[in-house]
Amino acid sequence: MLTQTYSSPARAWPALGIAPGQVLRAFGMRRSGNHAIISWLQRNAPEGRSVFFNNCKPGQHPLQSFRGMEVNGAHAPQNKARRDMASVTGAAGDGALVLISYEDTSPAEFGADRQVSGTFDETRLSSNVLIYRSFLNWSASLLKKLQANEGYSLVRRNAILLRAMDTYTRLLGLVRQAKELALVAICYDSWVAKDSYRTAVLTQLGLAEPGQAPRDNSLGEVQPYGGGSSFQKQAKTAAELQVDRRWQQMRGDAEFQALLHLAARDTALIDELTVLFPQDAEFLATVAQQPPLPQAVRA
Repeated sequence: MLTQTYSSPARAWPALGIAPGQVLRAFGMRRSGNHAIISWLQRNAPEGRSVFFNNCKPGQHPLQSFRGMEVNGAHAPQNKARRDMASVTGAAGDGALVLISYEDTSPAEFGADRQVSGTFDETRLSSNVLIYRSFLNWSASLLKKLQANEGYSLVRRNAILLRAMDTYTRLLGLVRQAKELALVAICYDSWVAKDSYRTAVLTQLGLAEPGQAPRDNSLGEVQPYGGGSSFQKQAKTAAELQVDRRWQQMRGDAEFQALLHLAARDTALIDELTVLFPQDAEFLATVAQQPPLPQAVRA
């Protein structure tokens, strides 16, 4: 599970060669707007200075298991960083924002015997951030992404989807307890829709002063991670994306219909959605009333 309180991280990390300011560890399912939100956090870092460790491996130290990194918003040479981290991250300077991200991982799946960040000292964290998205749009976007991979059979796609749905449910369980556990939960749907929501989150994280405009509160550019948008490959800015219509765009897809029938019968998922996304829960309730297959007609 997550540690609830943290000491100040404003002390030098020997490996980084800097004394970070805010240190955030983010969790989110793929296709939940992780990279759009992380890019926004980087743009609102002090003077735009940041170090981002992307898609770290669960159960291992993030500085040893990252699958990509950026310094001050630009991609950084991974091989050089693995040999001499400070020679790459030092450019961010003292007081920079440090971001550590995990994808398709819920910290609820970890415990005292196995820490989500391995031997990493969690007292160096300022906050844990949970990034989440409405179920219907998230599942539609993930399926669309998986369908584009020609190497995935239908069985493999659905195995990934069902495993992801279980992790998604566990993540929502933590979102409901965010205040109690001193976590910062960011809903992608609200983040896209409301400038005021984005400002409030930045203020909560200490990246904006109360009553003052943030450095950059735009949605930014479409991030290239994961191939960008699954639906709008030509979109350049996030403001162009119709992220609230993904499930309607997949509504006629047979695989998506099958997934919805399974989801509608997952009581744990429905319990979480009833609290966080009641409209999704209400729609799935109507799906549950429909037979998955048409009634057989005998001559």
